[in-house]
Amino acid sequence: MDRTDPLPETIFEAARLTVRLDAIRANYRQCQLLGGPAAVAGVVKADGYGLGAGAVARTLSEAGCDSFFVARIEEGIALRPIVPEARIFVLDGAPFATVPALINHRLTPVLNSLSEIANWREAARDAQGQFDTAIHIDTGMNRLGLPPEELGVLAREAKTRLEGLRIVLAMSHLACADDPASKMNAIQRDRFRSALAMLPPAPASLASSGGILLGRDYVFDMVRPGLGLYGGNPQTGRANPFKTAVQLTGKILQTRRVDRGESVGYGASFRIERPTTLATVALGYADGLMRAIGNRGKAAIAGRAVPIAGRVSMDLITLDVSAVPDHQLTVGGEVEFIGDTISLDEMAAVAGTAPYEILTSLSARVARRYTDGAIAR
Repeated sequence: MDRTDPLPETIFEAARLTVRLDAIRANYRQCQLLGGPAAVAGVVKADGYGLGAGAVARTLSEAGCDSFFVARIEEGIALRPIVPEARIFVLDGAPFATVPALINHRLTPVLNSLSEIANWREAARDAQGQFDTAIHIDTGMNRLGLPPEELGVLAREAKTRLEGLRIVLAMSHLACADDPASKMNAIQRDRFRSALAMLPPAPASLASSGGILLGRDYVFDMVRPGLGLYGGNPQTGRANPFKTAVQLTGKILQTRRVDRGESVGYGASFRIERPTTLATVALGYADGLMRAIGNRGKAAIAGRAVPIAGRVSMDLITLDVSAVPDHQLTVGGEVEFIGDTISLDEMAAVAGTAPYEILTSLSARVARRYTDGAIAR
């Protein structure tokens, strides 16, 4: 190539989130096994926990999943063309302003109050039809859902308040499913059973990923896994029954030798106590890495864990790679922060947070790449 010729345009992919669709499919099958004979819905809110709701929902649909949960109505609208025949539940309910869009996009609201039930009933009356709905019963979470006093009113006046509505699901949500020893689990289960007895018969759902692991008493007619589908461990006190579905990597931008007495990064919080090899990697808190992992967390190079040296910067993070052979420290080489060596749950524990936050904090700047077995999409 002549030196005056323009260089071909290429993209240096500094960071990558690899989403293993085959693992998500396997985790769905595992939920079917653990939660059987209950139906298994896919929770794909928050853009599929940050992994891409479209790709995840398409994979689950191909595996036989016909029900999905989102939080926001705009998530349901975006999902509808991807799974045109599936039932899509919207957890935020049916505030008055959302009713036309719920109808137009064939979304099923999870009704959280008597006022939302009234909104949806009036819409059914205006349409001179019968609308499907889910009813959310608060059994102790004290967020969304009918509180006991509203449940009592609904039970006494079910015939008029539910006129024109077909309950396709009655649901609640466990507050402590991550802790199988918590007494709250049995309290909520029993409250849920009592609530179901007060309402017209309908399929019931209580368990998300953690609830599935509590046993058959918690699965009812449908389970709603989220974290488990994406490879997280819903109960940290036991072995993870789900496959690793994500791998977060960044590329080495530079390596250097640093003598004893020097420091690393902002605040000079990491002091060099011996001659050290450092690698600077193209990932930072703008990509979703938690600043809390600075000086505490680890990454991995070729399956070897190495410590994070210094604070996490906006775009960069520095590692002590003194124990890594020189031939594995090439510029452009990949470093794993979440994956087969550093698990999602380990990363969350070091950051002092939950794996849900780790996944949903990953920014759009990190390229998503999808694999299905050995095939990349």
